[in-house]
Formats: sequence, C-alpha cells, structure tokens
Amino acid sequence: MATVPTHPTGYPLAMDTVRSKDGTSIAYDRRGDGPPVVIVGGALSDRRAAANLSEALAGRMTAIAVDRRGRGDSGDTQPYAVEREVEDIAALIDAVGGSSFVLGHSSGAVLSLRAAEAGVPIRRLALYEPPFIVDDSRPPLPDDYVTHIDELIAAGRGGDAVEYFMARGPRVPAAVIEGVKQSPAWPGMTAIAHTISYDNRILGDAMGGDPAPLRRWSTLTTPTLVLAGGDSPESMLHAAAVLTAILPNATMRTLEGQTHGAAAEVLAPVLLDFFLDATA
Repeated sequence: MATVPTHPTGYPLAMDTVRSKDGTSIAYDRRGDGPPVVIVGGALSDRRAAANLSEALAGRMTAIAVDRRGRGDSGDTQPYAVEREVEDIAALIDAVGGSSFVLGHSSGAVLSLRAAEAGVPIRRLALYEPPFIVDDSRPPLPDDYVTHIDELIAAGRGGDAVEYFMARGPRVPAAVIEGVKQSPAWPGMTAIAHTISYDNRILGDAMGGDPAPLRRWSTLTTPTLVLAGGDSPESMLHAAAVLTAILPNATMRTLEGQTHGAAAEVLAPVLLDFFLDATA
C-alpha cells in the first residue's frame, strides 16, 4: 500500500496551492466534507498548527488550514503589506467555493477582521483571542518594540527576535522560553521570525493600551463569535470583551480551563454550533 508523503515533522502533506492577486503561491490543506471553514493561524505558526482542530471539524465541515505568506510552503513576495495578506485570504476563499466561514487565532484573528472589513465574503467569523492591548491589565509594550524586532530581523538575528517577541509580547516566562529554545519546534519558529514584523503591522496601533483603534470595526456586521480562554491572562479577556462590545453583531464566549491555545476537542464543538447554525 502506498504511504502518504509527510513533512519531516510527520504531518501528512495533503497540500493544495492558490495564486494570490500578486502572484504569490499560498499553500493550504483541505480536510473533510461540508461547508468550508478557513483557519487563519497566529504568530510563528503554519498550517500544521491547525492539524488537530482540522481533524475535529472534518466530520461536518471542510477545514482549510493555510500557510500564511512567508510561512511553510507559501511564497513571500516583497515588499510586504497587510493588504497582500487580505488578498491571500480572498483568493483562498474564492478557490474553495466563493464564500467561507473563517476562524482566526491571535494575530490571525486580527487579519481575519481586516479581511471582513475589506469585503472578503466571510459568512461568519470566529475570533480566538485577538491580542489587542486595550487597558492597563498588562504592562505596555516597549516604545521601541516594533522597531527593535525589525532591527533584529534585518540583522539576521531571527532567534533573538523570537525570544524578544515571546518575552515582551505574550510575556512568556524566561524558563519556558529556554525550554522552547531546546525543543524541536525552535528551528521552525526562527525560520519564520520575519513574520513577526508582518503581525506587528496587522495589529498596528491596537497594542498601545487604548481601545480606540478597535472602533474601526464598529460598523462590521459580519456575525462574529469572539472567544477567549478562561485560564488566559486577564488582558486577553478584556480585549475580547471590548471587541465584542464594539462589533455590532458579535457575542463572546469564554472557554473554561483553556488558554491561548485551546484544545481541539473543546474548541471544535463551539465552532460547529456557531458556524452550522447559519446553514440550518
């Protein structure tokens, strides 16, 4: 019996590609059968990060896990602009049926919001912990946070950029960072360190402790479910609540016992209820 080709990590390569508006090749995996849901990952992740969730959704939906540009098997045409990533999502949705449900995680949630804002045909939008900083429930980012990351990347110091991001952005404890640096995941993370700069541009001025920048979405009527983990930092819960209050057609749900990376077996049933209610 023939074997399924795999990535060196063991992840099965059932890959398709689509050409974005600027000609960049965007790679994605398609699993399951049913209405499509595009999964847009967060910082330092590629489509492999969605493997468990894709499997959990695949019994009732077609799960589309994407390598955002600059990651995995996707291209990375320069110069970068947020608008190009929005066009990537539009091209992918067009390729899988012309409209889709979308789940965005972390910075991918903010990118998904920006895609909906741009008129990309998103039927319903689920946002898991967009990493806005809306108040003083966490220390602010350093004033030179964005420029320092850019400088580290320009100097070829991808590992230092990842370490700085983890310490100052999600505020990962130093001991945990040291453990990650010794793990098999570290080379893959440093290989896409440059995409931290992309995520910073997607978030823009929404990392400064003021909720005002989120009001740009006050007229976005796409039905939206904003999700947060009950064991996540208080700042994440505050950001989710503020965004939910601003969006005119949104509800919020807290997943008890979960953190920034929700377990697929907990997240999938919530997503299925939200997305498939629209098709009933």
